Amino acid sequence: MKIISSYVREQRRYSKNELRSLFAYDEQGVEQFIKNLKAYGVLKTVNNNVEQLALSDLVDEDIQIADESAGNDEYLYVFTYVGVITYGSRIIKIYPKYLLSAVEPLEEMKQVMKVLERYSNSDEQIVNLFNGDGDNRSFNLLAIILYLLNDYHEYGVYNNSEDIVEVNGEGAILWEKTINDGFTIIRDNRPYYTELYTEKTIDDEMDYFKRLHECILTECSKQLHDSELEELFEMASVELSDESLEDFGDKEYILDRIQAELSLQFNTRRQILLKTMYTYVSQDRRVLEENEGISMFGTTAFHAVWEKICAEVFNNKLATPIGNLGLTKPLAVEFKKEKKLIEIIDLPEWKAADMDKPIFAKDTLIPDIIATGQSNDGDYFIILDAKYYNIQLEKGKVLRGNPGIGDVTKQYLYQLAYRNFIQKQSISIVKNCFIMPTEKNDVILKGTVRLAMLEALGLENIKIRQLPAHRVYEYYLTRKKMPIEELAL
Repeated sequence: MKIISSYVREQRRYSKNELRSLFAYDEQGVEQFIKNLKAYGVLKTVNNNVEQLALSDLVDEDIQIADESAGNDEYLYVFTYVGVITYGSRIIKIYPKYLLSAVEPLEEMKQVMKVLERYSNSDEQIVNLFNGDGDNRSFNLLAIILYLLNDYHEYGVYNNSEDIVEVNGEGAILWEKTINDGFTIIRDNRPYYTELYTEKTIDDEMDYFKRLHECILTECSKQLHDSELEELFEMASVELSDESLEDFGDKEYILDRIQAELSLQFNTRRQILLKTMYTYVSQDRRVLEENEGISMFGTTAFHAVWEKICAEVFNNKLATPIGNLGLTKPLAVEFKKEKKLIEIIDLPEWKAADMDKPIFAKDTLIPDIIATGQSNDGDYFIILDAKYYNIQLEKGKVLRGNPGIGDVTKQYLYQLAYRNFIQKQSISIVKNCFIMPTEKNDVILKGTVRLAMLEALGLENIKIRQLPAHRVYEYYLTRKKMPIEELAL
């Protein structure tokens, strides 16, 4: 089977002819390709016009429900996904939309995949075992393969150990058995033992589940190699077994053995590993299928990934008790040290005409990121909003790819919500800023956005900064913080 592997850019507009060429399809094949990817929610359809061709972002009102058999020039197609999709013998590598000059960004995608792997291990869990819903539901084999290989590289092969007792061995001495069962010589009222019973733990090299795990790992590694994805995921080859799954019995027998082993194991890692092996064996386990099976590793919500990364690298204090902010001035009486920054923001009050007390709503304004600290000029309070946009803000060009009026007004209101706290604590430096990714190597001081009626209330106008995504990712992957000074606010 010949593998066709191509890069595409998230949210770029592709014609049907371009997709046919990129993935080597005939007319019928490309129509099925489009139909299936749309069913899984990773491809959208928009009208083919000059305005759409100029855009690099997608909003709901752009999307059309189109017939895949429409003419080649009638619609454009947009990938709303970042990551890797295997579709039969086709491999679709979808890179983020801010990589505007890229064609085959292997190094950039390697880093993006590491980011997605780390993010998928957090509470958000963007990588699922299954793709789609209902009739379009399919087993996400690629995610399982990557989990199994990553687990192996971190913890090694599944093993069942056995404790054995030796005489005069090198293990720990079993004093109770030595005293009760050994021969004792008494000299000068002191016991001497001619033989010591010792305990040693050995791994069972022929254990069924160890061999099964080795077989599955070898098979997974070969599939990743055959899919030309080893390099992208920077995954070393694993060759541990010459056996095939058929050597372990039929599918039902293997699953019954795993189920029985699960009932005996209480170690969390072993339980998770056994359950993953069970899932792998129980499902169709070939990544590359002639019948166009789909497997994915990535997300349709890369904006959420960008927001989470920025919150971490800029040390978001939103959920930090205000007593732990390290402010120069002691807390004003009205602020309790255990109260979190997010809890200072007022909740909407709802009150009927005949009510004595209002009802407080549960939802209120929630900023993305609050960064606090000290500088030579005093305490600072910086409100950041991570925006996953490709903004065009240049002299002589039309403004596009910019946050909307709702985003702008909310950013002003965040400062207004904290104004009392800022004033009472004598915080001297207050800044507001949108932060967006760029493929460039340096922070770009893109400009500002101003709303005169809110500026008149004494609120800070909003600065716009484009951050080099690869550097932000490096901070995230190494769990380091990006100096706030780099934003030049």
